[in-house]
Amino acid sequence: MKIACIGNFPPRECGIATFTMDVISSLKQEYNKSHHQAFVIAMNDNHKEYDYPEEVESTIRQDYLQDYLQAAKYINFSGADVCLLQHEFGIYGGNSGVYILPLINKLKVPLVVIFHTVLREPSYNEKNIIIEIGKRASAIVVMNSLAIGFLRDVYGVDENKIHVIEHGVPEFDFTRIAYHKKKFKVEGRKTLITFGLLSRNKGIETVINALPEVIKKHPDLLYIVLGKTHPAVVRSSGEEYRNYLKLLVHQQGLNDYVFFDDRFVSINDLLGYLSAADMYVTPYLNEAQITSGTLAYAVSSGTAVISTPYWHAKELLADGRGVLFDFGDSGQLAGILNSLLEDSVKLKQLQSRAFEFGKKTSWPVIGRRYLKLFDEIRKTVPPLHADMDNNVVKPGLMPQFSLDHVIRMTDQTGMLQHAKYIVPKFQDGYCLDDNARALLMVTMAYRQMKDPEAIRLMLHYLSFIQYMQNEDGSFRNFLSYSRNYLDEKGSEDSFGRTIWALGTLIRFPPNEVLFEQVRDLFQKGMDKFSDLSTLRGLANCIIGVSNWMHRFPTDEGMMNQLKAMTLKLEAYYTANNEGDWHWFEQVITYDNGILPYALLCSFEVTGRDESEIIAFESLEFLSSIVLSDENLSIVGSEGWYEKGGVPADFDQQPLNTMAIVLMFRQAYKVEKDPQYLVKMFKSFMWFLGENDLRIPLYDFETKGCNDGLKPFGVNRNQGAESTLAYLISHMAVMSVYEQDI
Repeated sequence: MKIACIGNFPPRECGIATFTMDVISSLKQEYNKSHHQAFVIAMNDNHKEYDYPEEVESTIRQDYLQDYLQAAKYINFSGADVCLLQHEFGIYGGNSGVYILPLINKLKVPLVVIFHTVLREPSYNEKNIIIEIGKRASAIVVMNSLAIGFLRDVYGVDENKIHVIEHGVPEFDFTRIAYHKKKFKVEGRKTLITFGLLSRNKGIETVINALPEVIKKHPDLLYIVLGKTHPAVVRSSGEEYRNYLKLLVHQQGLNDYVFFDDRFVSINDLLGYLSAADMYVTPYLNEAQITSGTLAYAVSSGTAVISTPYWHAKELLADGRGVLFDFGDSGQLAGILNSLLEDSVKLKQLQSRAFEFGKKTSWPVIGRRYLKLFDEIRKTVPPLHADMDNNVVKPGLMPQFSLDHVIRMTDQTGMLQHAKYIVPKFQDGYCLDDNARALLMVTMAYRQMKDPEAIRLMLHYLSFIQYMQNEDGSFRNFLSYSRNYLDEKGSEDSFGRTIWALGTLIRFPPNEVLFEQVRDLFQKGMDKFSDLSTLRGLANCIIGVSNWMHRFPTDEGMMNQLKAMTLKLEAYYTANNEGDWHWFEQVITYDNGILPYALLCSFEVTGRDESEIIAFESLEFLSSIVLSDENLSIVGSEGWYEKGGVPADFDQQPLNTMAIVLMFRQAYKVEKDPQYLVKMFKSFMWFLGENDLRIPLYDFETKGCNDGLKPFGVNRNQGAESTLAYLISHMAVMSVYEQDI
């Protein structure tokens, strides 16, 4: 068996690096017996390079997404049977470490994940990352049974995947206690120790404030604070916390009773310190720590352990293996310390119970448990992505359609443009673009679901469009929250989108009264059709006019308008189509799928062969750029894709995904080729997490859609455009499933 391991590794100085090294070392002891192999893909932080040992075959720079994709390829071609992932949010790039998701999604070997942190109250990004890892992992390892309930109840992880394997610990040599007491110059003194990377949540001040009451009775006590300040703390605030602690020691008159060793010590020195210690204390300030390697080391060393009741401590110190005190309670801690120092029998009992438990979690024992798990996974894991459902569109994967966030964003005037997170931003007012999209969405929703709420909203959006139309038939675009016009005439894009929405409502009106109102607005804008000259203005308008023609197929005047606009759009293609560049302009930017979609709508009405040829030729070209075997990858707005260049990866916008979904749906409608349904559904799943970062844009809690996919994660604002793009895409996909396209 060959095992690939992803995580930090020495000489990088942190607990995860030490843990990874210990795992690999414990497995090595078994390799000599069974010829197993292992290698490490090491994480590099903040542009640092490390002089790694031979176990490290490759590295990933934390903030470089491409490195994660290359690492997946390396593992897939390495001959590895299993991949072991050390997971801690802070060691991977992107928002909350989201960059790890594209890597694990591309793995072709079973994945085993060790969660070093499991949060009971995660952020949006943290929750979705764990959910995605839980779906992809063949097995999950936690070091505390409490984590099982969190993973099951908070993240929906299959409990059958979860295994509890305690934190491994070194094997201690208890014959050299006197030697280590002498080495660290603590002979004749009772010693209390805390070790680990220093940060404010460690609560060291709680111990310092307890010491004066202890020193009065036991002046031979020495408190050792061992460890460097956490690198992230140093980057943000330097040695502020350590300096605060030293000042506190001075103010309490404890200079002879507290010693700071600000090193990240070797494993041998750490074991020596623990051998020399009589008591160990973890005074963490809150309960939300599911795993503590330092606590596991202390218990196994046979040291009497005192701790605040954080999650790992409550479980590990149960059954008399340690003593708990309340968070931040220096007085209670002082009483415990005095009690133990005055009762040597009780102190020895604590030490003995801890040591006996520690023998069960030595690294050789833990290493064998990991190997057994790897072997089981290798032999029993089912084929990846197995799916017995033959339907191309899988509604079971889709959330229930909901207008909740649309209602939240809509007032008596119309739909507001933007939101800060999910709160509407009144100061940004309204725009025609979003209210036209909203009208299109509720028209689709009423047609497919007969939702009366859609009718109520429809009147708001229609009223807004009516208010924004000029006497000459054109439309303004922007309106302030106080209902003051902010422009005289909107863009051709906004005009075209409005005609699209109105045309759709004319084709599928919920009642005759609304039909007559919408027809008047549409006809008032007809005189402006011939003035259109921009690509997307033409395309949007073509879609709307095509819908009109389905309602009035004998309208020759409108047919001529449709053909004229179609010829203009085709002329763009003819002027720019050259060599292997089959597109309407020299750069691929936004709302791209609308262009082939419009020509397919026009072809459905006019029957022009040239429209069909250009539509499918440009569709296939666009598809080759944005759609891979794995997922949709929209051309990013930070640079777009210029002819002869490279497509920008980010930011990816929901509006562009909507256009792709509609394009493939219309392609299927014209050709009846199932491949377009497959591509349509794959494109739609971009919203639900099948994207470059493997994190959903749709928010299952708020029923809104995040505003975009950025290099670090998602833009958590949930404005009108993104939410409407999702809902229109949802309705388009469901129309295929319901055979109502």
